[in-house]
This record gives sequence, C-alpha cells and structure tokens, in this order.
Amino acid sequence: MTGMHASSRRRFSRRAVLATATTALAMPFVMRMARAAIPLRMSNPGPADDWQSKGFVKFKEVLEQEAPGAFDVQIHYNGTLFAQGTEIEAMQRGNLELGVITPQDYAALIPEYSIFTTGYIYRDAAHLDAVFDGDIGAEYKARVAKDVGVQILRSQYFGARHVILRQARDVNMPKDLAGLKLRMPAAESWLFLGNALGGNATPLAFEEIYLALQTGTIDGLENPLPDAMASKFYEVTQQVVLTGHLIASNFPTVAGKFWDGLSPELKAAVDKAEAAGKKLSDEGVAATEKDAKAFFESKGVKVTTPDVAAFRDEVQKKFVDSDFAKNWPPGMLERINKAGT
Repeated sequence: MTGMHASSRRRFSRRAVLATATTALAMPFVMRMARAAIPLRMSNPGPADDWQSKGFVKFKEVLEQEAPGAFDVQIHYNGTLFAQGTEIEAMQRGNLELGVITPQDYAALIPEYSIFTTGYIYRDAAHLDAVFDGDIGAEYKARVAKDVGVQILRSQYFGARHVILRQARDVNMPKDLAGLKLRMPAAESWLFLGNALGGNATPLAFEEIYLALQTGTIDGLENPLPDAMASKFYEVTQQVVLTGHLIASNFPTVAGKFWDGLSPELKAAVDKAEAAGKKLSDEGVAATEKDAKAFFESKGVKVTTPDVAAFRDEVQKKFVDSDFAKNWPPGMLERINKAGT
C-alpha cells in the first residue's frame, strides 16, 4: 500500500469500515437465526431399537432435509422424558411437542371412541390403514383436535398383539389365563381388554415391564412381538401365546398450539417427515413379525397357538355387552367392518 494514492487509501479505509460495520450489524441477526430453530421434543415409551423409534430417527432425518435448520428435534426413548400415558397432558401444558398416543388413551377422553380399542376389530394392517386413512380417520382426527387440543399426524402399525408369559403353561382358551397378572397400560379400555382375554389386568408403565417380569411382580403381558424383541422380553419370559387379539396402532401426535404455530410450509415438512417415518416403521414391523416365531424359539421361548376363535368370541362378546358399547357412534362398527372392502 506504500504506493497507493492518499484518496485511494481513504476510499479503501471507508470501504473497510463500512464492511466491518455491516458485518457487526449482521452478526446479531445471524445469531438470532441460529437460535430460531423450533424445539421439537419427541417422547417414546419404547427403546431406541424398536421400529417406532427407528421411524422417529427417519422422521428427524427427513424433516432436516425438508426444513433445514427450522427445528431442533430431540428424541427421548424409554419413557425418560414422559412416562407412557402422561404425554397428552404434557402436550396440553406445552411441555412436549410430539408424543406416541394409543387409541386407548384417546378413548379415555372420548368414551365413544372405545370402539377403536375393541379386541379383534381389525383384520390386518391394511384394514387398519383403510380405517384411519379414510373418512373415519378424518373424523377421528378432527374430533381429537377439537376435544383434546392435539393434532394426530397419522396412524402407524405397531403389530399384532399376543400374550407373553413369564412361565410356560397350557393355554388354549381364555379361562386358561385365569388368575394371571397380565400387564396392561393404565387406560380403562386397556384394562378391560386384559380382563376380557381371561387374565387379571394389572396396570404398569411400559418401561417397568422387564423388571416386573424378572421379579415376578407380573405373570405376563400382551404386546406386539417386534416390540417385545427390541425390549428383550425373551430374557425374562418362557412362552408366547399367539392370540393376535388386536392389530395395534399408535398415533404420532403433536401439541395443538405447536401445530397451529407452524406455517403451511413447515406443516407440510412435518407431515412428509412423519409419512417417511411411518413407512420405515410399518415395513420394519411387518418384516420382523414374519421372523418373530423363529426368533423367540431360538431364544428358548415356547411359541404356541391357542383356539383363536374361542378367544375372539369371548373378547368380542365382552366388549359388545359392556358399558363401552352403549356409547359407540351409531353405524360405526359397520363402517369399520366395510373399510377397505
């Protein structure tokens, strides 16, 4: 710069000062932008290895692709953030953005929706999707949004539920489970299902099951096999009874205020991400179910098939004759039966 003309040096200095000032002014804006990521806390009662959790990881991956830097996605496993059954209240309070909610949890708040928790009501995973991806599902989501203040994204297949026992025994009919403490989630419709299966329904959070089986606090549980595999229940059980009493679903659900605060573009990104998470989870569950019998047997767990028709007749009769059925929406059972046909 020794040969630079004085006026040129002054122009250079002014440009340098202006550039520095502009950078300084921009820094707070950049810092504000960096801090603007929207917290998205996700609570899952299951372990990191189950398909639902893997679906959450896929959700996070796709959401970060669709809306880079918009969200700070935080996934919590094993009920460490909120215990199973407490997620709805946490979302209503604004302490949680996304939880995994069961139809049984919603039935506790909307009694007529206990129809969606009835044993043996869904034929298979395709029938489940036909119910919740169609008109019935649209009505269901709208009612939940209105009455509960949360937004269901969509239904995910969680697997066919079967009875899993701590100690092996002959089980062919519901009466063969009499007196057994069968772990169920705490919602009333869950407990009714456990008793309808013939057991003594015992409420217990999912994250407490392993220790309860290990110590004999419970005699068994009912659960989809892929989830039981991920939770290593085969280490503390001796028998799987293939009752197939419920084609289970969960609803990834977001807090209403959180959802309402998103722009249409961000809502679309969240929806696309959840669709990708559902696809991975649903396909993973279905593939794992095919190998589940062989897997449990390889671990020394006995796998038996009872008189499923006897279980179906007993469970459905108890639901139809119950106080739950008195509240069912007129014609809904027929609509569910016809879905997908």
